[in-house]
Amino acid sequence: MTESTAQSPNQGLESLKDQVRSAVIWRSGAQIAGQLLTWASTFIVIRVLSPSDYGLFAMTQVVLVLLNMLNGYGLASALIRRGDAGRHAQRQLFGMLILLNLGLGAAQFVCAPFAAAYYRQPMVADLLRVQALLYVATPFIALPYALLAREMDFRKQAKVNFASGIAGALTALTGAWMGLGVWTLVAAPIALFTVRAIGMTWAANALMWPSFDFRGAGDIARYGGVMATGQIFWFLQSQADVFIAGRLFDPHALGLYTTSLFLTQIFVSKFVPPLNEVAFSAYARLKDDRAAVATAFVKSARLIFVVAMPFYFGLAATARPLVDVVLGPKWAEAAPIVHWLALAMPMMTLQTLYSPASDAVGRPGIGAQNGATGALLLPAAFLIGVHWGLMGLVAAWFLAYPFYLAISTWRTLPVIGVRLRDLVDGLTPAIFAATAMALVVSLLVRVLPPMPSLAQLVLLGCTGALVYGGWLALFARDTLVEVIALIRNRRG
Repeated sequence: MTESTAQSPNQGLESLKDQVRSAVIWRSGAQIAGQLLTWASTFIVIRVLSPSDYGLFAMTQVVLVLLNMLNGYGLASALIRRGDAGRHAQRQLFGMLILLNLGLGAAQFVCAPFAAAYYRQPMVADLLRVQALLYVATPFIALPYALLAREMDFRKQAKVNFASGIAGALTALTGAWMGLGVWTLVAAPIALFTVRAIGMTWAANALMWPSFDFRGAGDIARYGGVMATGQIFWFLQSQADVFIAGRLFDPHALGLYTTSLFLTQIFVSKFVPPLNEVAFSAYARLKDDRAAVATAFVKSARLIFVVAMPFYFGLAATARPLVDVVLGPKWAEAAPIVHWLALAMPMMTLQTLYSPASDAVGRPGIGAQNGATGALLLPAAFLIGVHWGLMGLVAAWFLAYPFYLAISTWRTLPVIGVRLRDLVDGLTPAIFAATAMALVVSLLVRVLPPMPSLAQLVLLGCTGALVYGGWLALFARDTLVEVIALIRNRRG
């Protein structure tokens, strides 16, 4: 008998598990290392700049985020899923990305004065014109990203992202030291994108001539179009608060809100997206086995919530000393905003996990429908809440998001084969442990004598970690063992 060289299904599944595990470690591990460096520089810059600087920058981000929803990453995702992704298809994608991003850059340059007029801040126009340079780099990032993601080679991506993060951090620190004010916030992303474009192109060996003959690439365009539609709906829900508040609030108040939002969304905006990139690639390989997709989704959600819940609830319980230590005394007004926004973020985190799974199984329309729901509910809530000032805007999250998440859950879970009961069972241990932690820390805050903010934060943080870890060890040992196994790179 001759020994077969073909992999058995079990061997193939184990190989995929190893790839996913390696990808998570490299993608999230490098992300953590890079973000620690970036956050160190970011928080130094925050202490130097004023809330008004961040308010002006937030006004430009509404325009930038909208146009970046159309920058072609949906096209890149189509190439990841495609069976045939040869050189010709790659050149077609590159051509699409170049045409699309040059058009977006030109549109932003032309529309800059209209945005400035809406916000009644003339400087917004100058900021937007310079930020249009970001679109030049995007094709040289999106194409290599697709090629590396197809191979689940996140190691090279991680190294490039780390290097580009250093470039952005150094630029931000230099700009703050030189007194550039809000221009510091513009220069740093340009440096980051430039280094990332060069590094990604080199890492994926993706330097090629673009093709502008798009015959046979209709599937890429259609899939990218559907994903872009969903992303536009995501923009309407994620930027509606800043768009509405920017018209009614002054830059100082808007800066307080957006910086509080940045602090509370660190996990969902910085850690979850790279994990979703890995998840999308893994789900795409499992798309013909719906049971495997369901199992993988519940497991990934459970592991993410084990980390997310103590972060959010801990942030809420320690908001006052944390703001004082991390942002500085001039940001003290942000503490109650941080407290309440942190409690809303678990809903947003679960919501962001749905699209990669439904997209990967060939149902990107589900993500678009969910986005449309959020695009109706959240702006309506923000329009109501903004009339009660900053805390009214915060309250709008709790008014709209429970309904939004419930509808998305009802719509998505059947598509990816997940039972609601299984998802609830998977998330419950982390939620209960984080709740116990938050209660203990909140009680401790009430009984502690006056002390320096840093000492108080360290004490509260250590207490919270002990309570959270102890609860998992006592009441959710299987979950704790699963997390430890992932960290140690062992099979569970």
